[in-house]
Amino acid sequence: MSANVDLNNRPDYDRVLQDIADYVLNYKVESAQALDTARNCLMDTLGCGLLALRFPECTKHLGPLVEGTVVPYGARVPGTCYRLDPVKAAWDIGCIVRWLDYNDTWLAAEWGHPSDNLGGILAVADHLSQKRVANGEAPLSMRVVLEAMVMAHEIQGVIALENSFNRVGLDHVLLVKVASTAVCAKLMGADREQLLSALSHAFVDGQALRTYRHAPNAGSRKSWAAGDASSRGVRLADIALRGEMGVPGVMSAPQWGFYDVLFSHTNKDLALKPEGERTFSFSQPFSSYVMENVLFKISFPAEFHAQTACEAAVALHPQVRNRLHEIERIVITTHESAIRIISKVGKLANAADRDHCIQYMTAVPLIFGNLVAEQYEDEFHAAHPIIDRLREKMDIVEDPRFTREYLEADKRSIANAVQVFFNDGSSTEQVLVEYPIGHRRRRAEGIPLLEEKFKASLATRFAGQRVNEIFALCKNQQVLEATAVHRFVDLFVI
Repeated sequence: MSANVDLNNRPDYDRVLQDIADYVLNYKVESAQALDTARNCLMDTLGCGLLALRFPECTKHLGPLVEGTVVPYGARVPGTCYRLDPVKAAWDIGCIVRWLDYNDTWLAAEWGHPSDNLGGILAVADHLSQKRVANGEAPLSMRVVLEAMVMAHEIQGVIALENSFNRVGLDHVLLVKVASTAVCAKLMGADREQLLSALSHAFVDGQALRTYRHAPNAGSRKSWAAGDASSRGVRLADIALRGEMGVPGVMSAPQWGFYDVLFSHTNKDLALKPEGERTFSFSQPFSSYVMENVLFKISFPAEFHAQTACEAAVALHPQVRNRLHEIERIVITTHESAIRIISKVGKLANAADRDHCIQYMTAVPLIFGNLVAEQYEDEFHAAHPIIDRLREKMDIVEDPRFTREYLEADKRSIANAVQVFFNDGSSTEQVLVEYPIGHRRRRAEGIPLLEEKFKASLATRFAGQRVNEIFALCKNQQVLEATAVHRFVDLFVI
């Protein structure tokens, strides 16, 4: 036989695809803690979306691609009057959820925001619930939505534990696409073969680069990239349910597969089995771990690696607010991931650039005692040159313990410390915050604040009676789980 031919024996689906498919199809979400956290996550995620509707740079992206389009049983975009096909609705919901960088976070070898998957989940569930009622069938319940959220969090988060996509320049929204594809395909009624096909296409897609998240190219694409990914998951699920064949060896095919093309270059996290087959590295099976341990952004709309720096800066504000012009230098002690993703000097070009700059996110609360989304905008920045003057006086220092404990499973700290030094030789104390208010270790302290954040977000779009109705429903686990999805979404329509 000639050596210049390919052996055309079609392989089985790659193991990671089979593991995800079997998890989604067979796992029963029984953890009360996971479901309770998912309920809080639902509130927080929708609230973030409502807040984003105040920003024209966000809302310009919303609505049908063709003006006047009417979609029977169309999915609704919370806080708006739009009724769209599920693919565009997923895009819009994902866009508003992520716009302000205020929804939940997962930090490990890879970073990300698992609640980004709500774009696809809620759009598909709302559409299907309406359609089922029209056909005389029972609607989907919000319990189904919460379970899908738990599974999407788990898929995205467990892959992220030991597999770093950022080190090869790929954006974490790849994992949003994969997770949304899996859970949305299940919601849409996929069998195992269809689910495997959909997942294979999620990986065979060209993947987003991280270019738009980093200096000197940071920009607003990072605010809609996850909506785009979740929407793509819905589209791929639909393609598979129409009978499209899958790509079984998408991960492991020599030369042409995901591992060889996109993931093996200088990536130390890529495991090699004894026989040389490349795979992702997994430290645990899929269950409900990620939802139970997810990080909420409660106090600040800021990239999560800076949350504790913001807390420390707020604590220091009373000591420095009347001495801003006396500051000689500011030392921020942090961890390696923060240095790699959000430490930058020089001119900041836009709001998206500023909310990914640890120096900016520390300077603002030092000066003003708080950090809100409006303080990233061009007008605010231009009106307060003191922000950049403080940025120029900042030193960023890595603490090896912070870096180590960031990755330790029993800690997963996101530590930052801030200390301010003055021209006369005096200084503040060093304020160290190891775990942000949204960390699992601070749940009892954080959830009441999360609820207040949600109520305040609701009040930006709805009258008091509607705010109270939505909040009361979301507070009651049992009643919420039994509520039909389309009836729940009804409450968020303008």
